[in-house]
Amino acid sequence: MKKTLSIIAVVLIVALGLFLYFKFWFVYSSGVNEGDINYFQREGFIFKTYEGKMIQSGYNSKNTSSTIQSNEFKFSVADERIAQQIDNASSRQIKLHWNRYLGTLPWRGNSQFVVDSIYSVSHSPKADDPFAPELPPME
Repeated sequence: MKKTLSIIAVVLIVALGLFLYFKFWFVYSSGVNEGDINYFQREGFIFKTYEGKMIQSGYNSKNTSSTIQSNEFKFSVADERIAQQIDNASSRQIKLHWNRYLGTLPWRGNSQFVVDSIYSVSHSPKADDPFAPELPPME
């Protein structure tokens, strides 16, 4: 009887460990999105995380109503250095690499999409933006 309970306990612990790994640490997919940062902010009560939304070119075809919507990409950033670079790249076209997890962790952000690097940033703001600040190129 003790041996059976021990085996059941070990199987349950291993199953729980596998579930937690695949839910929170396994990278389900990864990819790249390019667009303009709509907003980027630091938020949270206990765990302060960086959350943002990118507007991509094109239109959302999943919308069943007659209104036109742009494609939006909501993301989180866990690395302070990456967050600072995104914040400095406002009003520029930016290309972000992300990893998608099946679950969220409070210290990683509110989104399943977590940005881990920046591939490129345009060197100048859009030509038609009269309020765009003069920013130095990204390193």
